[in-house]
Formats: sequence, structure tokens, C-alpha cells
Amino acid sequence: MSVVLAGALIVAGCTISRGRSRDQATGPVGTAQWKDCSDVAREVAGRKPANVRYECATITVPRNWAAPTAANGTFDIALLRARASGQRDRLGSLIVNPGGPGASGIQLAVYLSVGLPVDVTRRFDIVGFDPRGVGRSSQVRCQSDADLDKSFGYEPDPVSQAEFDGAVALTRKTGQDCAAKYGDTLRLFATEQAARDIDAIRGAVGDPKITYLGYSYGTLLGATYAQLFPQQIRALVLDGAVDPKQSFTAGSQSQAKGFERAFNNLADWCANSAGQCPIAPDARRALTDVLDAARQKPVRGKDGRDATTGWIFTAVVSSLYTQASWSDLANGIANLAKGDADGIFELADRYAERDSSGHYSNLFDAGAVVNCTDTDEKISIAEVRALQTEWRAKYPLFGAPNAVGLLTCAQWPGKRDPYPTGAATGAPPIVVVGTTGDPATPYEQTPKLADMLGVGVVLTWQGEGHTAYPETRCIASAVNSYLVNLKVPPAGKACPAR
Repeated sequence: MSVVLAGALIVAGCTISRGRSRDQATGPVGTAQWKDCSDVAREVAGRKPANVRYECATITVPRNWAAPTAANGTFDIALLRARASGQRDRLGSLIVNPGGPGASGIQLAVYLSVGLPVDVTRRFDIVGFDPRGVGRSSQVRCQSDADLDKSFGYEPDPVSQAEFDGAVALTRKTGQDCAAKYGDTLRLFATEQAARDIDAIRGAVGDPKITYLGYSYGTLLGATYAQLFPQQIRALVLDGAVDPKQSFTAGSQSQAKGFERAFNNLADWCANSAGQCPIAPDARRALTDVLDAARQKPVRGKDGRDATTGWIFTAVVSSLYTQASWSDLANGIANLAKGDADGIFELADRYAERDSSGHYSNLFDAGAVVNCTDTDEKISIAEVRALQTEWRAKYPLFGAPNAVGLLTCAQWPGKRDPYPTGAATGAPPIVVVGTTGDPATPYEQTPKLADMLGVGVVLTWQGEGHTAYPETRCIASAVNSYLVNLKVPPAGKACPAR
């Protein structure tokens, strides 16, 4: 269930803008005291990239921006700044977020410090942050490694009532454990609170206006910022767009459709590239066969885990985020059929952020808390069960698991705090990037986010995988020109796959 709930599922609830105050910098915010942290870069990248200086800082922000009093306390927000040694004509900081919710912006900043085009790194510091609840910031952690193993390994489409009841119990425990540890403070990890933190980060790095690059859920975070602080924006790039107005349930169904489409694209590639795909000519049949076999007698991995249907499904989800992983999945399925589960576990663990000792990051803890806090949609367990059957018929691989993924928020005990959904009135043009083959944030959401903001300009990549920048020269050129020169892409601009 965790696969769909907190990792793949980065959609959130439908709300009405409640007229909250905008452009406010309320409450005390700590200043950034930067210090060398080359060790963090080595930890993330395996080595310290050359010709880049890495510095870290921690700022404090109010736990509750609506009531920023000393009695309500503060959260720590961890930052990393990467500055290229060849930087010149500096424009400021490019603040980045990788999405999730729950993913580390500090890790992303390290990767982007050498992965972004030189046109950008020589003009901007790359500043990543771990949002409240995540990683090196004040984090939430309420699921044990053992519970996460159970969740990832569990049957993704529990057909019998006993199996479904087991899924209900597992997801209920997640909410109960989080509530027991954090109580009423769970609601303070909401997206709107995190968006207000971003403005504190903007101030801490000394930029009068923000330049921001957000991927996936980071587009929702950026869109929320744009509504709250439209006058503080220099440039925003939102890549892998989330439609903030869709309901949690509608977003789950949209994602089931997106992953089903992505797997069909993988299957087509496999059928047309038999020499590169060991499960040709019928990838779907090959996957179905290993899933059926796992239900009877799962293959034992070298670490003692059984490659159950849950772990196989997690590996499939993992592989669809980028076309480069398609061959990894094909090889993994082929080897699994021969009794070797290593490739499947490698893909699954990469997605789950599970290390070789069986320890997880807090990605899925934060994801559950943020997703469930952000939505006030009410859905019953009986309705989830009905959607499981309905969506299975429409999307045979991903429909039922996405429906079952609704169970955690259906039983969430914490208070809710949905984000606003309205126009970014007064903001400059915002570039919203969409990929036609995106499984996690299907392309159909891209124009909807742009339309909601009122100042959104759509840039399309006709490619595969989740997010686009800086995948091709066409996409990179358009986004670079916007970030550096504030040149907005022409309306309707589309870039070919390669």
C-alpha cells in the first residue's frame, strides 16, 4: 500500500481558496549561518563533485505560521547551497524541491549542482532544503522498518475479504502510530505551512524575489507559494504538474491511468525491441506470470526477503519513472522467472529508499502525513473496496492498488489543513512543464495547473517518464532562457522526445 499512498501518489485534495493573507512574513525566522558541508555532498553523490563549494545552514521557522508564538515552538529547516567555482554575473539563488512529498531537497541540490546546464549553475547558487517533516529538518518518523517491509511486501490487490481486511489494518496502524507520537502537531506538516517556510528561505538567502524549480509534488508546493506570495516571485518553473483542484480520489484514478499508459508504452517498446527486451514479445503477460507465481511460491532473495507481489509491484512502479529503467525491469522480470530476485529488489529498494541493512528514510512517513493532512475529502472503507473493483476493470495493473492506497487517508486520525486553490494574482508568468508520457503526474494535469494559476505558460515534452527538465536540449534551452533572462516560452511550445 505504501507504494501508491505516499510515493507514487503525490496528488492532494480539492479545496476552495479561503482568502488567507498573502505576502505576509509573519513570525520570527532564524538567519542562515553557512558552513562548509562537503561531507554531505560526498554522502549523497559518493564523492565531492569538483569545482563546486557546498555549504549548509539551518534556519528556524514557526511551527504554525497562523500563530507564530514562542509558546507554539519552531521547526528547524535544513538548507544546502551549492556554488560553482566558475560563477559569474550571479543572479541569486535557484531554490529547488524534488517533490514526494517527503523527498530531500538537499540531495536534489547536490545532484543538480552538476546536472543542470552550465548556463544556470554559473548564474545561480543551487539551494535545496528538506521541508518540515523531511530528512535533515525537523522530521516525522512513525513507521518502523518492519512495518514498512510488511507494507511494501503486502498484496497490492487484496481480492479476498481477509486480504483486504489485512490491508485495512496495516494502513490504520500507520495513522494510529503517527497520531500517538505527534498528536495535534500532525496538521502542522501541511503544504501551506511548508510554502510559507519557502518564503523564509528566500529571505535567509538574501533574495528580494524568489527563483524556484519544483518537480512533481514540488509543483504543488510552488503553486501554493505563488498564491500566497505572488509579489515575491522572480521566476517559477513547475515541472511534473499536479492539478491542485482535483480530489484525492480523482487524483488517484488519474495516476492509475497514467501508470497503466506508461506500462503500455514500455510493453510496446519491448515488442518492438526484442533484442533489448528479454520478456518480449508480451511484457504484460510476462509480468502477470511472475505475479501469479509469487502468489503461490515467491522467490527468496539473497537477504532473506521473499519477492512477493508487493515487492514486484513496487519494482514496476519504480521502473516507470524514467525510460532508462525499462530495460532494468525487463531483465528483473526475466531473472525472477529463473529464480533470481536481485534485480526486482534493487528496483524496489531504490524506490522505497531502503538501504542494504533494511533501514528506510522517512520519505513514506512524511508522505503519508502531508498527503492525508492536505485533503479533507471523506471516503469510507466500503467506497474504497468498491473502487478497487471498478478501477481494476479500467486499469488492470494499477487501478486496484491505487484504490487500496486510499485506505490510509480514509482512516487518518489527524486534523486536516487543505491548501488554497486559486489564482496567483499579481505574479509574473510561471512556466508549467508537462511530459506526455508521465505516469506519476499525467500530462492532463499540466494545463489545469497553468489555468488555475492564471499566469501559467505550458511547456510540453513529448517524451517518457516523470518530469522533463533538463532532459533534452529543447527543454533545457527553453527553461534556461526563462530562468536566466526571464524569456517566457511561446504559447503551445512542444519539444520532441529526442
